[in-house]
Amino acid sequence: MDYARPIEAVIPGVQGRVLAVLARTEAEMTIRTAARLAGVSAQQATVVVNRLVDLGLVTRREAGSAALVALDRENDAARAVVALANLHRSTMERLAELARAIAPAPASLVIFGSFARGEADAESDLDVLAVRAAGVAADDEAWLDALGGWERAARHVTGNPVELLVVGVEELPLLLRDGGHGALWHSIEAEGVILAGSPLAVLAAAA
Repeated sequence: MDYARPIEAVIPGVQGRVLAVLARTEAEMTIRTAARLAGVSAQQATVVVNRLVDLGLVTRREAGSAALVALDRENDAARAVVALANLHRSTMERLAELARAIAPAPASLVIFGSFARGEADAESDLDVLAVRAAGVAADDEAWLDALGGWERAARHVTGNPVELLVVGVEELPLLLRDGGHGALWHSIEAEGVILAGSPLAVLAAAA
């Protein structure tokens, strides 16, 4: 799934571009402004907006010589478009909910990379760091089964391949040490989104 442009991915063409622009704001705008922001011609935007008005997704109000348009957020179809615009946030919430069911629980489960930044497209992997809690062996069957189940569920939820990096909590102090293992671990610590467990720095300090 393209999480950077979810509406355009599901609704291709001019209509998807215009809907994406209208979904990003509750303010009214002229059709010309919508066209400019969508990167389409004013004529193309006018045709699309008129159709969306007919369908009930968009409201149109005459203001002098201009027409002001906006997504009608009381319309159920328009609400579905808004939900699609917020897909990254809702997907992260669902992944976190699934993560809370992992048992034994990870010391930390962190999404990093393009998905954490909201920039993942259809070709992007879901990069995930799973930190085993103290006392959980690397070959613990319950841990491996639960983590594997989460990975499979995450692949279905996102539609993207999952790249899983698994380490033990006792390894974090060395991995996070300045200059020890390159920029990857610093970027995970800085921009990673925690789905379950504690921040990496807190775990490293306690290890």
